[in-house]
Amino acid sequence: MEKTARPLPACPVETTLMLISDRWKVLILRELLGGTRRFGELKKAIGSVSQKVLTANLREMEADDLLTRRVYAEVPPRVEYTLTETGYSLRPILDAMTEWGSGYQRKCGQ
Repeated sequence: MEKTARPLPACPVETTLMLISDRWKVLILRELLGGTRRFGELKKAIGSVSQKVLTANLREMEADDLLTRRVYAEVPPRVEYTLTETGYSLRPILDAMTEWGSGYQRKCGQ
């Protein structure tokens, strides 16, 4: 297993939050849990994220071994993103967030 470039906190919860606490990272994970996506597909699915912010988050997630980036030698260049095994291991966390969020929406009448 590769080590992340930045030091990790002693607390496991803090470590998890460090890796996925950004709202965009969670939405990127949500999209990539369904399989490989191209940059444009991610941007469209996520919505209001800017290209600059999406790129920065994807780079951080790649450095943290949550996803891989594959560039194809084509014109125009095609770039695809896929979750790593580490990225896929976050599925139960996102499933729990989905379940909790759905219950909260019901509670609030939405």
